[in-house]
Amino acid sequence: MRSVKLHLFLLCVAGVALLGHQCCVEDNIDFHFILGFAIDADPSAKPQNGKFSPYWADTLTPNSVEAIKERHPNVKALASLSGWSLGDEALRCTTVLPYIELFIKYGDVIDYVNHQFYTDKVRSPKGYLAAFQLRATQFDKDKLLPSYAVNGRGIQGDAFSDALNLLEANIGFDVNGVMIFSADASSSNNYYYERKSQAFLTNSTSV
Repeated sequence: MRSVKLHLFLLCVAGVALLGHQCCVEDNIDFHFILGFAIDADPSAKPQNGKFSPYWADTLTPNSVEAIKERHPNVKALASLSGWSLGDEALRCTTVLPYIELFIKYGDVIDYVNHQFYTDKVRSPKGYLAAFQLRATQFDKDKLLPSYAVNGRGIQGDAFSDALNLLEANIGFDVNGVMIFSADASSSNNYYYERKSQAFLTNSTSV
């Protein structure tokens, strides 16, 4: 068992998995459900100048979140701002400074960095390791989260677990957190990668 605090970050595009209590939650891991998305636009994609509205399941209410937290006190729910699109209109959350410069300036108040390695289109464990080593020079490697997209463009299948092993073996990186996108895609395979990532974090062999 690792002695550090463990985290699993799971993005729920519609909040269905969180609502249905379906996703397996290990009690000894900080399980962060990130609800996607709260967008400062109306349904026709007209900007609302900072007034954010939720675009997840209507039945996902504060009471339903509270019910889940009663079953799993280690669950944390938070909202992702923007980062999605409505219809043909792309809505992006932009920053004044490039991400690297932003981290250099405000890294002391940034808890974690989700680089979204699944957009780098690396498909092998060794390629993932090289991509992580590059980003580790740009961000604090201890705040940099290995990430995986279910049915995504990047590394797929059990090769992701092999990549996690390479991270620990080659750069002395203690994997104490994983980001997975998304719970909605995971529902079709009984949340295999969420289960496997939690097993990896707890050094367990069961999935």
